[in-house]
Amino acid sequence: LGLWDPLGVTYSEDKEKFEHLRWVELKHGRVAMLAVVGYLVTYAGVRFPGAEDMPSGFAAFSAAPGMVIAQMAFTIGIMEAANNPNPGKLNGFEPEFMGDFRNGFLDFGWDKQSDEWKQKKRAIELNNGRAAQMGILGIMVHEKLGNLDAILPFQN
Repeated sequence: LGLWDPLGVTYSEDKEKFEHLRWVELKHGRVAMLAVVGYLVTYAGVRFPGAEDMPSGFAAFSAAPGMVIAQMAFTIGIMEAANNPNPGKLNGFEPEFMGDFRNGFLDFGWDKQSDEWKQKKRAIELNNGRAAQMGILGIMVHEKLGNLDAILPFQN
């Protein structure tokens, strides 16, 4: 997928360390993409049944019952424990790269595509993840500054 490191932070690192940093970047990007969508959806007023009175953003943490926060922490812990960056073979399937979570059953045509197409799609996901990381950071900063309604005027 290439490397752009103008400060030379990773030039002294070996390939294994670089691949680990790339995996961490990919994982954080995927989480940030989910976070942006989740924030925008709840900010627009969409709620699960039974949580209609729950506020959006940081206010949800103080309004949520303690058991909900505990369940969230437990779920995140289990997901991190099960999230091995280098999974072994599963059902005869061996991942192509770190972060390849296909399991031999879900393919959606990935194996039929050219290597050039795959590299392009992986680069798109990486760049979208980078944008989402900046996006969720901006949303959180503007919420704390108190001017989120100036950039997100569709609050329900």
